[in-house]
Amino acid sequence: MESALTSPVVKSFMCGMFSGTCSTLLFQPLDLVKTRLQVSVNVGGRVGMVTIFCNVVQQDTMRGLWKGIVPSISRGVPGIAIYFSGITALKAKLEEKGKKPNPLKSVLIGAVARATSAITVMPFTVLKTRFESGKFNYNSMFGALNNILKTEGVKSLFSGLSPTLARDVPFSGLYFMFYSQLKSTVQGNVQNENLLPAYHFMSGVAAGMMASMITQPADVVKTHMQLEPLKYKKLKDTIQIIYQKDGFNGFLRGIVPRALRRTLMAAMAWTIYEEVSKTCGLK
Repeated sequence: MESALTSPVVKSFMCGMFSGTCSTLLFQPLDLVKTRLQVSVNVGGRVGMVTIFCNVVQQDTMRGLWKGIVPSISRGVPGIAIYFSGITALKAKLEEKGKKPNPLKSVLIGAVARATSAITVMPFTVLKTRFESGKFNYNSMFGALNNILKTEGVKSLFSGLSPTLARDVPFSGLYFMFYSQLKSTVQGNVQNENLLPAYHFMSGVAAGMMASMITQPADVVKTHMQLEPLKYKKLKDTIQIIYQKDGFNGFLRGIVPRALRRTLMAAMAWTIYEEVSKTCGLK
C-alpha cells in the first residue's frame, strides 16, 4: 500500500483531483454560458454572452450559474486526474528509455492522456451538457442517468464522442506542447522562484488561447450532438445542419466564454497542479 501511494502516477492522480476540484468550481459559470450560447436561437437580434448571463441570474439567481455543477465535478475531477497521471506515466516511459519529450512527443503525450480521460468520463460529459443547457427538467444526476437509459439507451451516454475527441485530443496535445515549451523558456529566465506560479499561469493562458481557437468548431458540433442525439446522429450531418442554419459563424458560437473558460481553467489547473506537485515531491 505504501509503495502504491508513493508512486509518481498515484501522486499525480491525487494532485490532479485537487487541481480539478478547484478549477471546475471556479469556472463552471463560463461553461454554462458557453453551452447556452451554442444552442441559443436568435430571434430579432444577436444573443450575446452578457444577455445569457443576465437571463440565468434573473431566472435562477446567482446559483443558476452553477447549474450542472454535480455532473461537472463528476466529469472534471476524475477527468483532470486521469489526464495528469497519464502525462506522468507517459513521460516516465520516455525517461526510462533515456529520452526527453520534444515538441512532437509532447503533442502525442497530451493527446493520448486526454483521449483516455475523455472516453472514460464521456457519460458525465453528456449529463453535464444537458444540465447546463436548461432544456431538460432533470431533478438529479441519477434521475437524468435513469431517464436517458430508459428513453434513449446506453448509446446516448456516448453521443458526441467523435467531436469530443476531435476537440479535446488536439486541444490537449497542442496545449501540453505550447505549455511545456513556454514553461521551459520561462524557468530558464526567472531568477525569483516566488514568481514561478505567476509565470506558469501566464504560460498556461497563452497556450490555452492558441489551442482553444483551433478546436472551437469541434466543440459546437459536440454540444449539438449531445443535446439532441436523435436529430444529430452523424458527425457529417451535424456539420451540414449547423452550416446551413448559421453558416461559418455557427461554428464560432460560444467562442468567447469557451476560450475564457478553457484558457483560464487549464492555466489554473496546471498552476495549482505544479504547486501541489512540489509539495508532494513530484517536482
